[in-house]
Amino acid sequence: MDDHHTTRRREWLAATLGGVAGWGCARSRRVEGRTSKVKVVEFNDAGERVRVVETEKVVKTDEEWKQLLTPHQFHVTRQKGTERAFGGEYWNHHEEGIYRCRCCGTALFRSDTKFESGTGWPSFSAPIAPENIRAESDTSAFMVRTETLCRKCDAHLGHVFDDGPPPTGLRYCMNSESLRFVKKA
Repeated sequence: MDDHHTTRRREWLAATLGGVAGWGCARSRRVEGRTSKVKVVEFNDAGERVRVVETEKVVKTDEEWKQLLTPHQFHVTRQKGTERAFGGEYWNHHEEGIYRCRCCGTALFRSDTKFESGTGWPSFSAPIAPENIRAESDTSAFMVRTETLCRKCDAHLGHVFDDGPPPTGLRYCMNSESLRFVKKA
């Protein structure tokens, strides 16, 4: 990837995701006794935009998350794990609807932006609303990638790459364990 392409990608991510937290910033952490507010776009289960809301960030202890999630869901969403390729519930899923965050229910992707990437993970060309996700630089696995997280609860969703289809040219490569599908009524 050339420097011009890298710069354009970072500019696009910064503009659409409300700033890329990972380009030099640390991941937000809970400060005891304080919570932070975030703005997200609410969608109904038909995928229609309802409103922008300012809401408290969802903050739970590991024990609280473990009560709500399966061990594998916890590993992926809270410990930044990855599910096995071609093994997740949604990699070959084709129903119409929206994909919500497994942890907090925030709307993340529409089925009409899902495409077959051949990677074995559900892939999308764009989020349902850029405000609902955030990005961080991920230097694990001996490479630099852009991690995507739910803005409301910081659940690890997957990564975004610049090899997707037009018009964005992006591939949001997500973990099924991070998503909950809601069929269009």
